[in-house]
Amino acid sequence: MPRTTDGDGTPVPQRLLAAATRLFAEQGYDRTSVQEIVEAAGVTKGALYHYFGSKDDLLHEVYARVLRLQQERLDAFADADEPVEKRVRDAAADVVVTTIENLDDASIFFRSMHQLSPEKNKQVRAERRRYHERFRALIEEGQRTGVFTKETPADLVVDYHFGSIHHLSTWYRPDGPLSPQEVADHLADLLLRALRP
Repeated sequence: MPRTTDGDGTPVPQRLLAAATRLFAEQGYDRTSVQEIVEAAGVTKGALYHYFGSKDDLLHEVYARVLRLQQERLDAFADADEPVEKRVRDAAADVVVTTIENLDDASIFFRSMHQLSPEKNKQVRAERRRYHERFRALIEEGQRTGVFTKETPADLVVDYHFGSIHHLSTWYRPDGPLSPQEVADHLADLLLRALRP
């Protein structure tokens, strides 16, 4: 995206995304108007439509930016020259931390995904599938090499782990007793205990 900025130096696309994220989190995607977003971002509707074709595009980008970050990090963990158990644990913990760090984005998305256009919904599903397939491939590598048990299918293990992550926004509180890293460590350890022979 072009780096067009205003007086404080924040690029307009980032200002729009920040305003949309805050409003979607506070009042819901369907109850937030384009006018409210542009007013909160301090830009015109023309600026919004220059960077994002629609409110639907904003919703897609709220989630896509987190998924891009998580995919890059997963690829780095998967490609690392480390034992498979360490790579799985690192990846399993990282997706928890990055989800908690972007909890508004994740909760908005899971609450509002059904409101995406069919085309955008299909695109997001394909992006998520790529992430899950890469994660599953790590587990399958561990199963093939005898590090992990084959008793539980890799697909079920992936669904189990990501199911718990998708529910973080319903219970995790930043002022609660566990830090993001502590939650990540507990969930990653649970996953590894389920995988060990």
